[in-house]
Amino acid sequence: MKALLLAGGTGSRLFPVTLGVSKQLLPVYDKPMVYYPLSVVMLAGIREVLVLSTPKDISQYKRLLGNGSQLGITLQYKIQKEPKGLAEAFVLGEDFIGEDPVCLILGDNIFYGLDFSEQLETVVDRTKLGHKATIFGYTVKDPQRYGVIEFDGQGKALSIEEKPEMPKSNQAVVGLYFYPNEVVSVAKQIRPSARGELEITAVNEHFLKAGKLQVETLGRGFAWLDTGTHESLLEAGQFIETIEKRQGIKIGCLEEVAYQKGYITQAQLLEQAQNLQGTSYGDYLLESYSH
Repeated sequence: MKALLLAGGTGSRLFPVTLGVSKQLLPVYDKPMVYYPLSVVMLAGIREVLVLSTPKDISQYKRLLGNGSQLGITLQYKIQKEPKGLAEAFVLGEDFIGEDPVCLILGDNIFYGLDFSEQLETVVDRTKLGHKATIFGYTVKDPQRYGVIEFDGQGKALSIEEKPEMPKSNQAVVGLYFYPNEVVSVAKQIRPSARGELEITAVNEHFLKAGKLQVETLGRGFAWLDTGTHESLLEAGQFIETIEKRQGIKIGCLEEVAYQKGYITQAQLLEQAQNLQGTSYGDYLLESYSH
């Protein structure tokens, strides 16, 4: 399975900060925002990732992440000249995706919860075996801001509506999606919406109508943070800080995930940690894995 990581857009809601730096490179507590979604992809067992960003920002991602070899993965890069909707990612990434199923993750979404790694691996296995797509639903108090899933009495998804004025539920679609390979041809057939974008909701509706859409709900105790505003960015940083200080762990620590998944050796991890010595991030790796 391949993964597409979307790190484009203008980040206009975070102006003037994002006039000078890509939104997904902004710090969320002690690491760049893009570390968090990349760690999710790695936890899912996906080792081939295409990062999509703007012409002016893509070089910054290459400088930060390189070709991924230090993490035991392969990173490639593609320019998205202008934001034309999330579904455009499958058209831009067609050659990269090839014959494989694919995961799409948004670069400004943060996920944290118990057993999330196991849940991801189950979804990956199911996507590889069958022809079903999987999206994730999360309970929010302001569903008007999101794509909203309508369910029947048995919990089966009936419809998905983008930013409805009158939401039919409080289950929002989060920025993490898994699709069989046919998503590429589906995305190519989508017409731009009223706002001129290739909407991911249109892709999901296609699979829903075909009876090929699975909805996984992220329950109580799970955190999904989207960092699109100054307030939510600050709240995300405070959440990460609280968890890390209280539990003595790191969330979204790429080298740790790579080591735990068997992508790199302990020696490789420690070599990279040495380069970060004197920071809380580097010292955490050294203290945790030197013995």
